[in-house]
Formats: sequence, C-alpha cells, structure tokens
Amino acid sequence: MAATHPVIVIGAGASGLAAADALARRGLPVLVLEMEAHVAGPWRRRHQRLSLNTHRVFSSLPGLAYPPGTPAFPSREQVIAYLERYVEERGLKVEFGFEVVSIEPDGNGWTVGSRDGRQRHAAHVVFATGHDKVPWMPDWPGMAGFTGRLVHAADFGRVEDYAGKRVLVVGAGNSGFDVLNHLSAGKAERIWLSVRQGPSLLPKRVGKVAVHRFAGMMERLPTAVTDLAIAATQRAVLGDIRRLGLPRAPSGGATRLRDEQIAIPVDDGAIAAMRAGRIAIVAPVARFEGDRVVLADGSSLDADVVIAATGYRTGLETILDGLRVVDATTGRPKATGAEPTGQKGLWFIGMRPGITGHFHSAGREARALAATIAAQS
Repeated sequence: MAATHPVIVIGAGASGLAAADALARRGLPVLVLEMEAHVAGPWRRRHQRLSLNTHRVFSSLPGLAYPPGTPAFPSREQVIAYLERYVEERGLKVEFGFEVVSIEPDGNGWTVGSRDGRQRHAAHVVFATGHDKVPWMPDWPGMAGFTGRLVHAADFGRVEDYAGKRVLVVGAGNSGFDVLNHLSAGKAERIWLSVRQGPSLLPKRVGKVAVHRFAGMMERLPTAVTDLAIAATQRAVLGDIRRLGLPRAPSGGATRLRDEQIAIPVDDGAIAAMRAGRIAIVAPVARFEGDRVVLADGSSLDADVVIAATGYRTGLETILDGLRVVDATTGRPKATGAEPTGQKGLWFIGMRPGITGHFHSAGREARALAATIAAQS
C-alpha cells in the first residue's frame, strides 16, 4: 500500500509540534494526528495552578519566543496559548479528533488506525505522545474500599478544595513536590508526605534568581559533577533535609534523571512548611482499611484525601504490542529522537526528561530526527 504522507507525527504537544516544524523546514510535508480537539491536551487536563518548573528561556520551541512580559516560569494558560500560537504561526497541519489505537507495517511504510476506523498511511511515523501520558498509581490492597478521596496528582484541582482537609501526599518526586508546594500555601488542616525514597531537590529560586537559568551549564557537565552541584545547592539553600525525616536519595539527581528518567523535584515552599511542622514525613503506604491509611511501619492515618504522586506511563504498550520497541516493564520506548528503533520508519520523540526541560530537549531532538528522516527520504 503506497504511503500517502511522507511523515505522520502522533501528538500535538511540544515534542510533536517541534518535530513537525523541523521536518517541514526540511521540505517534508507532515500531518500531525491529535486525539483531542485542540493542542496541549495534557496541559488542559492538569490542575489550574500548574506552571513550568523550567525557565522561559528553556521553555520555547525553535522559531517562536514567548511574548514580552511572560514570567520566568510560564503558567498553564500561557503554555497552552503559546502552543496554539505555534501551530498558527509555523503553519502546521493538525488533524484533531484522531485517537490512534493501532499501527501496522503496510509494505511501504505504516498504516495508522483510529478508534473510529479511519486510517492514515505514511513512510515515517513519529510518536510524540509523551512519557507522562497516563497517570499511574499502585494497586494498594484495600484501595477500592477507601471511604476518603483518592486522586492522582494530575487531578489535583484547586488548592482551595483542600481547605480544612487532612491530606496525605504519596511520593516525593517532581509531581509530589509540585503538590506540596501548592498545599503549603493553602489552608489544609494536616499534610503528610509518605515517602519511600528521598529526593535530590533543587530550590526554584535563590533570592530572586531562578535556579533553572543555570540548567544549560549543568547539562554540559559530567553526570557525577552535576550530581555534586545539585547536592551542594540543596544543602546550601535548603539545609540538611534528612533532619526533617526525608530519607537519603538513592543516587544523585542527574544520575536518576539519566538512568531512571526521574525528573529533579523543585522546592517552592514545601521545605519551609516541613520546618514549620505543617508537613509531616511518614512511612510508605502499605494498604487501606476503610477510612484509614495503614503505613509500612504499622501506624495509620485518618486522611480525608490521598493524593498519589506516583508517576505516569506512556500508554504505548498495547498500541505497539509485538513490535519490540518499548520496554515491557515500564512501557518506555527503547530509543528516542534520531536513535534507530529497529523498525524502519518508526520513531519516538520527547520520551526522556532532561535537565534543561521538555521544551528545550524537544527542539534539539526534533532537529536531529528531521535530519535523519530527510536523509532517508
């Protein structure tokens, strides 16, 4: 079956739009398929107080800057507006409402199928659906019978919704600290943090200086040196966080980012709230029993709300079953950017977090991928 498009990009987020633009600049017509009715679907679904932890200088895509007056860390609404503007000003073609549920080799490329039976064909297909598409939480014993409210951090909502509530946050990663930073400025009655592994943590600012402004320099350093720089900054600005009850991190922040794709958490008020006694550190969750959350040390909590900041999955396992291009355990692609996947014409972009952030990495990956696809076309 003849391919009707040189390239299809699946996903109209930052990585997908960066890839489509880089390919178009090399003279390759691109069709972007997006399951939502608009760009920036994940951003629209996340809570209203969400903002980037990456500085705006690292948070734009090639060819378009944020408008004057944009704050150092663009808000959810500003990111959505920016991506909408990017599609318009860069002249990208997006087919909305196309939910990809299958992809099959067709002899001269790939056939991509939608949930409603539509098909599109291309010589090259680029998956840009993100490493954090599907919120994930453990299958804790008894969770189905929990009489309180159990939500994922992606559905945090408004901080005002937690006023007067006893709130347990599970997980001290990037999304966990994002939730804690917001809760620390609210009026929750009690806040607990259930933690299994300690974080390698960076402050959002030192005085009025955004720490992420130095990400470009840190990215060029050897991983071991970056680990030391992160640890030194954490200690100098935030003190010894283990005295607050947080466990030691299993490895350095840059090492975990490289080896486990675990983003570096950012503190913007949570540590101060721990010092003030407003956030208490507790043991990992073991199970739920009615209205109680039982912890691994045998103690229990009477939380009104449990927020699972327990990570995300790609959701690619079922779509790509049998192609051997994703890890069977994590669902993460084995290759990204211009790296070969072992399947001719099949590519991934934006599947690994980086120190400079998702937007900056997307632009860099997109340029390399576009050059590789152009050379094969």
